[in-house]
Amino acid sequence: MCEANAYLLMEGREELIMESVDIVEPEEENNWRLVNVFGEQKYLQGRLKGMNLVDHKIFFEKISA
Repeated sequence: MCEANAYLLMEGREELIMESVDIVEPEEENNWRLVNVFGEQKYLQGRLKGMNLVDHKIFFEKISA
């Protein structure tokens, strides 16, 4: 399986957003649609910070106002 868990980086820690993500799609600027293997969807506003595919992690961070 190639899915990963999505995290929001907050104050030096990883906050889990969604498990078993297999689709990450850009919507509008800095808006993302995440879909997991069960068909659940979440929408996230932030910046894609990075991915560690060996550890199956996708990192997002909030955008400063």
